[in-house]
Amino acid sequence: MTTWTRKALLLTVSAAAAAGTLTAVGAPVAHSRPAGPAVPPLGWGPCGPIPGTPVPDGQQCATLRVPLDYRAPGGRTLDVAVTRLRTDRPEARRGTLLVLAGGPGGSGVQRLAQKGEALRTATEGAYDLVSLDPRGVGGSTRAGCGIPGADRHLVTLRSWPAADGSITENTERARRTADACARGGGPVVRSFSTRNQVRDMDRLRAALGERKLSVWAHSYGSYAGAGYAQEYPDRVDRLVLDSVGDPDPTRVAYGWMANVGPAVALRFPDFAAWAADPAREAEGLRLARRAEDVEPLFLALARELDRDPKESETPGVPLTGNRLRQALQNALMSDKAFASLARLIRSAQDPEGRPVLPPELAGAMPDEDASLTMAVICNDVRWPGPDSGYAGRVAADRARYPLTAGLPANISPCAFWKYDEEPRPTRITDEGPSNVLMVQSLRDPATPLAGALKMRSALGERARMVTVERGGHGMYLGNGNACGDRVVSDFLVTGKRPARDAHCPD
Repeated sequence: MTTWTRKALLLTVSAAAAAGTLTAVGAPVAHSRPAGPAVPPLGWGPCGPIPGTPVPDGQQCATLRVPLDYRAPGGRTLDVAVTRLRTDRPEARRGTLLVLAGGPGGSGVQRLAQKGEALRTATEGAYDLVSLDPRGVGGSTRAGCGIPGADRHLVTLRSWPAADGSITENTERARRTADACARGGGPVVRSFSTRNQVRDMDRLRAALGERKLSVWAHSYGSYAGAGYAQEYPDRVDRLVLDSVGDPDPTRVAYGWMANVGPAVALRFPDFAAWAADPAREAEGLRLARRAEDVEPLFLALARELDRDPKESETPGVPLTGNRLRQALQNALMSDKAFASLARLIRSAQDPEGRPVLPPELAGAMPDEDASLTMAVICNDVRWPGPDSGYAGRVAADRARYPLTAGLPANISPCAFWKYDEEPRPTRITDEGPSNVLMVQSLRDPATPLAGALKMRSALGERARMVTVERGGHGMYLGNGNACGDRVVSDFLVTGKRPARDAHCPD
């Protein structure tokens, strides 16, 4: 298998195009004979309200029934909410493009509402656009474990160590959460997994009457998209994997979390440069005169809030050191969030200030959302048990990557998870059509380049990777790099991709 080097990544797309080395992928797709077992057609109708997102004209919704357990296809079923936005250029249509949201927990119905119009324009009407809320999400069948409210805040569901680095409280909370899901989650919660999402995706394909789907998959969705192409290689036309995690089947989400420490350390200088820019002065958001002073300032403030949490505008929910650290992680996803993080820091520094917490930090997650998030990552792969040395790993990670304070190495409910059957993660390989294009930021705080390169290596000649000279998470139609957007759009419309891995400058 080829070893993918940094030098190869820095080949430019323009050089590949100039050399005439763009390769066509995939002939026109026959859509008249669906593959696999017959599935009843969908009954499309208007979509109901989508929280926080206007519904584009023409977007329709339907319900797909899927087996609770694919080993018993005639048994109990679950509802999966699905949506579509049909091409506005029927004469240009070549197929159906499935949009996969991130997460676990992202709503595909909402993502299509957010991205559908831009995607339809970028792909020149070549596709009917479809998406789904995975089981457990949004309008699909949901289930909760009965996790106590105090354990469902983002900074408690995610295992941030105590101010002194100890994990005793994390361990007890992880045990409580796992026990709650074992007692109260039932078979529906046990069915929340990437493997079942992949099966549900193929059932959607069959219900649409399509022999093949093209796929644009983002973040966690890229793992599900790669899994779909591995399990059903002859049912995928063109596959875009955007912001990709390490597919190592022995680790899966455990490995993704472990990668967050170095990923945040690599991304933080982008925020530091922004926050030290003299242009921030007029906005009142300049945090330091020099970029290198921003990290010590942030770490000192987090330690101060560890000792003395600051009352916020949300009654009973103070700004703690860990809430500030979590706000940083969230803000690093996009440069557009830098200003809100700087305002939070400024407010925390002000003796009279009452910080306004970001909505995701201002209260407990709904039980169904918290249960889904934990169930998918725990059901996908067996994590190290509680006696495997978490405290030592946290101490080492905390010292090496102070911005994340040991979170990436910490214990989670998965250490105590109860299984009906042993998880069987999908191993991604180079066996299958050469119809994959990856697009990746160089400084991604959630799915770093190092992990994406492992997916690239696993896919071998099936894939090409385009790196984008940006920081942040989610590149296509998300971070304003025209070169990267153009390469992905061209691939989806024409099937052409770089003959070699390529790089898009800023």
